[in-house]
Amino acid sequence: MSNSDIRRLDREIQATTKKLEAVRRGEWWPLNGSERRAMARALARGGYQVVRGRSAGRAEAQMDTTGSAAEMRLNAELTALHAERQRLITEAARAKAKKKSIGWF
Repeated sequence: MSNSDIRRLDREIQATTKKLEAVRRGEWWPLNGSERRAMARALARGGYQVVRGRSAGRAEAQMDTTGSAAEMRLNAELTALHAERQRLITEAARAKAKKKSIGWF
Protein backbone atom coordinates (compact mmCIF):
# COMPACT_ATOMS: atom_id res chain seq x y z
CA MET A 1 0.00 0.00 0.00
CA SER A 2 1.14 3.48 -0.68
CA ASN A 3 1.58 6.45 1.58
CA SER A 4 -1.26 8.19 -0.25
CA ASP A 5 -3.70 5.63 1.17
CA ILE A 6 -2.40 6.29 4.66
CA ARG A 7 -2.67 10.06 4.14
CA ARG A 8 -6.23 9.62 2.86
CA LEU A 9 -7.11 7.66 6.00
CA ASP A 10 -5.46 10.35 8.14
CA ARG A 11 -7.72 12.97 6.54
CA GLU A 12 -10.78 10.79 7.13
CA ILE A 13 -9.75 10.28 10.75
CA GLN A 14 -9.40 14.04 11.25
CA ALA A 15 -12.80 14.67 9.66
CA THR A 16 -14.47 12.01 11.80
CA THR A 17 -12.81 13.41 14.93
CA LYS A 18 -14.19 16.87 14.10
CA LYS A 19 -17.64 15.36 13.58
CA LEU A 20 -17.45 13.56 16.91
CA GLU A 21 -16.46 16.74 18.74
CA ALA A 22 -19.33 18.59 17.04
CA VAL A 23 -21.84 15.94 18.12
CA ARG A 24 -20.55 16.17 21.68
CA ARG A 25 -21.16 19.94 21.54
CA GLY A 26 -24.74 19.28 20.40
CA GLU A 27 -24.40 20.37 16.79
CA TRP A 28 -26.55 18.72 14.14
CA TRP A 29 -24.43 18.99 10.99
CA PRO A 30 -22.57 15.68 11.47
CA LEU A 31 -25.79 13.70 11.97
CA ASN A 32 -27.03 11.46 9.19
CA GLY A 33 -30.54 11.78 7.75
CA SER A 34 -32.37 9.45 10.10
CA GLU A 35 -30.70 10.98 13.14
CA ARG A 36 -31.66 14.47 11.98
CA ARG A 37 -35.26 13.39 11.46
CA ALA A 38 -35.36 11.82 14.92
CA MET A 39 -33.96 15.01 16.47
CA ALA A 40 -36.46 17.17 14.57
CA ARG A 41 -39.35 14.92 15.64
CA ALA A 42 -38.27 15.05 19.27
CA LEU A 43 -37.82 18.82 19.08
CA ALA A 44 -41.28 19.29 17.56
CA ARG A 45 -42.86 16.91 20.07
CA GLY A 46 -41.17 18.70 22.96
CA GLY A 47 -42.27 22.10 21.68
CA TYR A 48 -45.83 20.86 21.35
CA GLN A 49 -45.78 19.51 24.90
CA VAL A 50 -44.41 22.79 26.27
CA VAL A 51 -47.06 24.80 24.43
CA ARG A 52 -49.68 22.51 25.95
CA GLY A 53 -48.28 23.20 29.39
CA ARG A 54 -46.78 19.76 29.89
CA SER A 55 -43.24 18.59 30.54
CA ALA A 56 -40.95 17.93 27.59
CA GLY A 57 -38.89 15.39 29.50
CA ARG A 58 -39.60 12.49 27.19
CA ALA A 59 -38.68 14.53 24.12
CA GLU A 60 -35.46 15.67 25.79
CA ALA A 61 -34.63 12.07 26.59
CA GLN A 62 -35.23 11.12 22.96
CA MET A 63 -32.88 13.89 21.80
CA ASP A 64 -30.24 12.71 24.27
CA THR A 65 -30.65 9.12 23.08
CA THR A 66 -30.30 10.16 19.45
CA GLY A 67 -27.19 12.20 20.25
CA SER A 68 -25.69 9.26 22.11
CA ALA A 69 -26.39 6.94 19.19
CA ALA A 70 -24.70 9.35 16.80
CA GLU A 71 -21.72 9.58 19.14
CA MET A 72 -21.45 5.79 19.32
CA ARG A 73 -21.69 5.53 15.52
CA LEU A 74 -18.89 8.05 15.05
CA ASN A 75 -16.76 6.35 17.71
CA ALA A 76 -17.17 3.01 15.92
CA GLU A 77 -16.29 4.64 12.60
CA LEU A 78 -13.21 6.24 14.14
CA THR A 79 -12.11 2.92 15.64
CA ALA A 80 -12.51 1.20 12.26
CA LEU A 81 -10.49 3.93 10.53
CA HIS A 82 -7.68 3.62 13.09
CA ALA A 83 -7.64 -0.16 12.64
CA GLU A 84 -7.49 0.18 8.86
CA ARG A 85 -4.68 2.72 9.14
CA GLN A 86 -2.71 0.40 11.38
CA ARG A 87 -3.25 -2.47 8.95
CA LEU A 88 -1.96 -0.37 6.05
CA ILE A 89 1.10 0.73 8.01
CA THR A 90 1.90 -2.87 8.98
CA GLU A 91 1.46 -4.03 5.41
CA ALA A 92 3.73 -1.27 4.09
CA ALA A 93 6.39 -2.12 6.69
CA ARG A 94 6.29 -5.80 5.74
CA ALA A 95 6.62 -4.94 2.05
CA LYS A 96 9.57 -2.67 2.80
CA ALA A 97 11.27 -5.30 4.95
CA LYS A 98 10.76 -7.92 2.24
CA LYS A 99 12.19 -5.60 -0.39
CA LYS A 100 15.24 -4.89 1.78
CA SER A 101 15.84 -8.57 2.52
CA ILE A 102 15.92 -9.46 -1.17
CA GLY A 103 18.82 -7.19 -2.10
CA TRP A 104 22.18 -7.08 -0.43
CA PHE A 105 23.01 -3.49 -1.28
